[in-house]
Formats: sequence, structure tokens, C-alpha cells
Amino acid sequence: MGRYTVAITGASGSAYGMRVVERLLASGHEVALVMTPAGTEVAAYELEFDLPAEDSARALLRFLELPSDAPLRIACCGDLFDPLASGSHRTDAMIVVPASMGFCASVANGLASNLAERAADVALKEGRPLVMVPRETPLSLVHLRNLTTLAEAGAIIAPAMPAFYHHPQTLDDQVSFVVGKVLDVLGIEHDLFPRWGA
Repeated sequence: MGRYTVAITGASGSAYGMRVVERLLASGHEVALVMTPAGTEVAAYELEFDLPAEDSARALLRFLELPSDAPLRIACCGDLFDPLASGSHRTDAMIVVPASMGFCASVANGLASNLAERAADVALKEGRPLVMVPRETPLSLVHLRNLTTLAEAGAIIAPAMPAFYHHPQTLDDQVSFVVGKVLDVLGIEHDLFPRWGA
């Protein structure tokens, strides 16, 4: 099984990040989750989930309705001594979902001012898959240039753009579609939406 880093930033769309974490864990993968301060606030607002300071992994596993022994670790965004800050710490990929435009700008310019940004910087410098899931509209020229810089540096840009050809019936179907597309680019099997022509 794989080892994945997931970052949830302050863009709207916390449900996407939580579903990625849930799917990875349910498939038996290890997950290290980093939530930026704004990401924590948006998740509390959108999902009514307040990440506690203590026993946070167990609380999130309860929220996701997963076994308490699922391999989830929650890293502090301010801890630049965390293993995720080092290129010698091996991971299979990093997913930033949702990715705010501020976060994209920071990574595109190599700022690495917190653990989430540093982990993304490490993924790029080590040549590991970095999937950025921006959730913003419309996009300014500044946003587009930062996303282009990230793509040129090796990141995969997978915007949160739900489709309709699978005839979604619920909001959950739309979340699942976006998450399924994220898992697809990493070659992770799932059954989150029906495939065209299958």
C-alpha cells in the first residue's frame, strides 16, 4: 500500500479533501494530513467539523466513520521539523485539495513558509507526484501564471470541475467525481463514478 500526504488549504471545497483522505484510508493507504489554519477554519464552517488540538486523528476518523486504527497521522502546519519537511522522508505522492490561490502562489514561488508549503516544495524538488486541486473561479492572469509555473515544475493541475455525463443525483456524486479524477491521475483504483463506455 502507498504512503500519501494530503494538504487541505483555505479554499472552499473542504469536502473534496476529506473525501480524498477517506478514500485513501479506506483503500488501505497511509495518510499524513496537513491542514493550514485557514483550511481548518473553512472545514469547520463548511462541514461543521472542528479539528481538536488533542487526539485529532481519532476525532477525524470518527467524523469520516473509519476504524480508529486506520493509518492516519495529522501533522501540525507550523512544525517545520516534521518528517514531511525533509526530502529523505519517502512518500508516494502529495495531494493539495482544495488548493487556494494563495497556496498555489506560495508553492509556485518556492516560499515554503509552513509545513504544507514545504511538503509541496519537497515533492517538486524530489520529482514526486504533486497534485494540485485548485478551487477558484474566475481565474485571474496571476492565478493562471502561477498554475502554469506549477505545471512547468512538474505538478499535476486537476481543478475541481465536476462533470455531468455520469448523471449525478446528489452533491455527494459531484464530490465523488472530482475525487475520483484526482485518484485517477495517481493510478489509484476506485469506484467513485461510472466510467464512460464501461
